[in-house]
Formats: sequence, C-alpha cells, structure tokens
Amino acid sequence: MAEIRIGDNRSLGDLFSELSRETSTLIRQEAQLAKAEISQKVSKIGRDVAFLAVGGLTIYAGFLALLAALIIGLAEFMDGWLAALIVGALVIAVGYFLVQKGINELRRVNPVPERTIETLREDKEWIQDQIR
Repeated sequence: MAEIRIGDNRSLGDLFSELSRETSTLIRQEAQLAKAEISQKVSKIGRDVAFLAVGGLTIYAGFLALLAALIIGLAEFMDGWLAALIVGALVIAVGYFLVQKGINELRRVNPVPERTIETLREDKEWIQDQIR
C-alpha cells in the first residue's frame, strides 16, 4: 500500500500521530485550566462561608447580650435592662446582615468552569478542522 503524502511530504500516518500528540497536550492543558478555575471558585466559596460563620457567631453574641439584658433587668433599675435589650437587638441585626450577605454571595457563585467549557468547544472545532 502506497503512503499518501500531503504538502510537506509527511505521511498521513505522521500527520495523525502529530494530531494525536497535540490533542493529548491540549486535553492536559484543558484539565489544568479546569483545575485552576475550580480552585478560584472554591476559594471564593470559602470566603463566603466565612461570612456565614462570622454572622452566626455575631448572632450568638446577640443572644448572650439578650441574656445579659435579663440579668441586668433583674439586678439594676429599669434603664439598665432596656439598654441591654437594645444592644442585643442591634447585635442580632448585624449578625443577620452578615448571614444574608454570605448567602447572597454564595448564590452568585457559578461552579461551572465556563472558560474551560468555551475553550473545549474551540478545541473541538480545531480538531475537526484538522481532520477535514
């Protein structure tokens, strides 16, 4: 069987071998890109979870302040417990704000590696062009 030569005198077998190597390299690079993109998203999710944790701890501090309001209300005159009640309510409001911020930020995170998907589409087109 005679070898078919194209343009630069390389055989069809050589061209397919080169295409195979280049495709393997491309797939490895795409996997590295996906890994980097997912790593970035995981990092952002970590920060957003920190907002949730800080918000939860702040709400807990508000609960402790409300308990202190009861104690102060019993031990002090009327203005003391009212002040502690107001402080406790404010601490809970701040904690609620932080928790809501964390939840909203987590909802905005798209875990799909969009850049990788786009480059995979481009790679598919490139491979198809190479085969044609």
